[in-house]
Amino acid sequence: MPDYPHPLFAREGWPFLLIALIVAALVQWGLGPLWAAPFWLFVFFVLQFFRDPPRNVGGLGDGLHSVVAPADGRIVAIEECEDRYLQRRALKVSVFMNVFDVHSNRSPIDGEVKQVWYSPGKFVNAALDKASSENERCAMHLKGAGGQEVTCVQVAGLIARRILNYMEPGMKLARGQRYGFIRFGSRVDVYLPLDTEVRVSIGDKVYASSTLIAEFARIPHA
Repeated sequence: MPDYPHPLFAREGWPFLLIALIVAALVQWGLGPLWAAPFWLFVFFVLQFFRDPPRNVGGLGDGLHSVVAPADGRIVAIEECEDRYLQRRALKVSVFMNVFDVHSNRSPIDGEVKQVWYSPGKFVNAALDKASSENERCAMHLKGAGGQEVTCVQVAGLIARRILNYMEPGMKLARGQRYGFIRFGSRVDVYLPLDTEVRVSIGDKVYASSTLIAEFARIPHA
């Protein structure tokens, strides 16, 4: 596995960790370790939430047909539906992340970023299907190396308040490459061509980059 170009504790969490450490230290200094114990527990929570470990990239062969999980979590939806971003019928696979999962988001395919859309919205439980259309979200259109069109949508959750997507049109992503982060509970929806073969089931635990969730049809799309 190549050297991981990101810190094991995500940069997105550095301000939260600093604040948590200062508060815990001040409480312990002023009131003692017993009063400070809950604050040190919160420090531990911040550390585990913002962890960002390196991962092996899953998939087969040259990767042209492999779709890997964009996030850690559980599969909560596999269904044919409308992809409102590309105005097409598509196969949606959704991964729900709870607060104990790694929240770093990674590209499901090798491809080029064609467009990014941000939509403000609500913050209902991300495990619910209506979160895909009602919650704050950031969608990214990727065109795969084999011509496949994929939409990857970061969706805010019940307590999530910040979706981070660092990509712009024209940028290239490798399968498993980190492209964003969602703070505090969320989901990622992946919209795939209808002839894609899904390799996971509802309820399966998946890991970003490592878990193969689908394979494109062997005849590339034009």
